Amino acid sequence: MKVGLFGTGAYGMALSSILIDNHCDVTMWTKFEEEKNQLETTRKNEAFIPDFEIDPKVKITTSIEECLQNANLLIIAIPAAFVNSLCEELAPLIDNNHIVIATKGIEQGTGLFMHEIVKKHLNTENIAVISGPSFAVDIVRKKPIGLSIASKSPETILLASQALQNDYIKLRSTNDIEGVEICGSIKNVIALASGMLDGLGANDSTKAMFITEAMHDMEAILRAFDCNNRTVLSFAGLGDLLLTCTSEKSRNNRFGRLIGEKHPREEINEFLSKNTVEGYYTLESIYQLLKDKEVTIPIIDLIYEIAVQGKDPELLLVFLVFKS
Repeated sequence: MKVGLFGTGAYGMALSSILIDNHCDVTMWTKFEEEKNQLETTRKNEAFIPDFEIDPKVKITTSIEECLQNANLLIIAIPAAFVNSLCEELAPLIDNNHIVIATKGIEQGTGLFMHEIVKKHLNTENIAVISGPSFAVDIVRKKPIGLSIASKSPETILLASQALQNDYIKLRSTNDIEGVEICGSIKNVIALASGMLDGLGANDSTKAMFITEAMHDMEAILRAFDCNNRTVLSFAGLGDLLLTCTSEKSRNNRFGRLIGEKHPREEINEFLSKNTVEGYYTLESIYQLLKDKEVTIPIIDLIYEIAVQGKDPELLLVFLVFKS
């Protein structure tokens, strides 16, 4: 199978290793000539995944046309902020292609989920999203990992399964695309609050309480968007929530910890400027989306007030006890 993989970040690199293990012919795209040259020369990016080398069989290009050429499957694995501009460039070249979206998040300003951006620009109904508890470093070490794959197209799910499923990657399929995207986005927001609890010195019992309450809130958000409630129990839901809330590898968690430890705002902003904290940007979007739907999710409102408006993170502990 020929796969065009858009994105050479940590997750894109990790996906390339799965594809190669599954005997796919892989072309990876980056927008930047300098990055292409570096990856062709060294086959690695120590800042993303230390000690990992991209397989020599993977071709690296800055040409969208070359990445698309004869591809049976396309995978988008770039930061959420750049999906719209990529789709604008792809638009004249797409004709019912099968596309898997590995990017999580909500577009700022429009409130669109990733599959909605793809559908808006591209001439195809063959769209899937994958989401689940899967740090790139764990993927390249070939540790057992479970992912949710969601699509209305059985053929796209079949192709994606052939490309990505093997003896260490399990895929569970669903047609609840929006539900999987909501879970994959919201868990990053919830991880901000989990990091705050770490920064406040909360114990494991309090964090378990928080994660349980967060699951109920995620389920309420799924209902507000007319999604399948059971998606909260999937790899994209509970699985990813547990990983992101409990691991120090998560940038969302580390950012929340800074707030919980009450570091100066200048230091917090510096962390934001040097790291992609998807939960912080998703927070703005989901906060506005819920307001537009006239749906109140108190935990989202409180995280917004603390992370964006600068309220005291101690309010989180009070909220957990007195939440109805």
